[in-house]
Amino acid sequence: MRRILIANRGEVVLRILRTARELGLETIVVYSEADRDMEYLGLADEAVKIGPEQASKSYLNMDAIISAALTWKAHAVHPGYGFLSENPQFASLCEEQGIQFIGPSSATLRTIGNKSRTKEVARSLGIPTIPGSQGMVGDIGHGLALARELGYPVILKSLYGGGGRGMKVASNEEQLKSQFAGVSSEASAAFGRSEIYIEHYISSPRHLEVQVLADNHGNIRVYGDRECSIQRRHQKIIEEAPIHNIDEGLRKNLWEWSVQIVRAIGFTGIGTVEFLMDKQERVYFLEINGRLQVEHPVTEVVTGKDLVRDQIMVAAGAVLDWEHVKQEGHAVECRVNAENPSKNFMPTTGTVTRLRLPGGPGTRIDTHLFQGCVVTPFYDPLLVKLVAHDTDRKGALKRMTRMIDETVIEGITTNLPLLRKLITHEQFQEGNGDTSLVHRVVGR
Repeated sequence: MRRILIANRGEVVLRILRTARELGLETIVVYSEADRDMEYLGLADEAVKIGPEQASKSYLNMDAIISAALTWKAHAVHPGYGFLSENPQFASLCEEQGIQFIGPSSATLRTIGNKSRTKEVARSLGIPTIPGSQGMVGDIGHGLALARELGYPVILKSLYGGGGRGMKVASNEEQLKSQFAGVSSEASAAFGRSEIYIEHYISSPRHLEVQVLADNHGNIRVYGDRECSIQRRHQKIIEEAPIHNIDEGLRKNLWEWSVQIVRAIGFTGIGTVEFLMDKQERVYFLEINGRLQVEHPVTEVVTGKDLVRDQIMVAAGAVLDWEHVKQEGHAVECRVNAENPSKNFMPTTGTVTRLRLPGGPGTRIDTHLFQGCVVTPFYDPLLVKLVAHDTDRKGALKRMTRMIDETVIEGITTNLPLLRKLITHEQFQEGNGDTSLVHRVVGR
């Protein structure tokens, strides 16, 4: 593997580019018309325009990306996260053309992409799961019958989705009726598949996850764990590592369950096994994400590992040569988004007229932003990832507060004020945050 094509946009492209260059790999970056002025394009060996602004005609255009990979003789494709990163059809197209897809095989992606199927695997291993539908919910009649059996509230989810998209909570039959078609439509737009499933909704849980890596030789390693409970609209905005305020026996279970399910599925590559914990501290398997996670930096800074490097090396056939990863200190990540929390987190657009980013000991900034950068309405609103690391959680939170205070992004509305409120909120400071905290703070 000497030349890779990065099939994504924004800060994750810059993240992958840096590791690829350190590995001595040649890089090809694709871009849409909306991203033609992005500064990171100049760091790639080749930058190839693949379509207009709409994601469906550019970053989700499989034929255009495969064509670019073949034209520029790429040996591998790194999909980043979002877009085609967990699309089995795209992985299959890469396989057919002899291009290494840096991620799980297309067969594995089909398995883990079907949330119901992975729950069946978990149940067969004795891992607790949330009660829900056995496969796809075909129509509203089926959905209503199932919801009565499970008990309200229920949550409707894209069967093949992720990242918080294609999800709605229904507290009664009328809400379920009104939301069913919308979830199916949103899932189709985001993932190209409209199938949905339904499960009992756990109110205000904690969202816990375990980062794993599996090579092609049967070796599986755990990097550690993260907490991602601070979310808006089912999408994470603050993450930390390791999980704070849990029993060490539970942590051990999370790690062991993660290895068991990854091995049972035959998973290879970087993966994240996700769980929910309810108010009674009962833990349930949620899903597996077979890609790099947005929140991977917090794991990197507490372990000293380069997850993108390991991901690429495993895809190239390397054998895992380390037995144990030691987590040192505590890390917190805040996602700075172009959005207005007071208007139901409506995405915002504009030109960045002034940019000041923080620095100093124990800080990391992942961003593609620059002064003069135009933020368009076409893609995810993520602008900057602020990461603070210190010897303990208290120090990391103090450092993050300082980083937020130093950050200036003018010309566009962001969620920075909300992030500061959350970081300094008493419940979060005590390590008792859950998925409902954001909406209580915002008042929605």
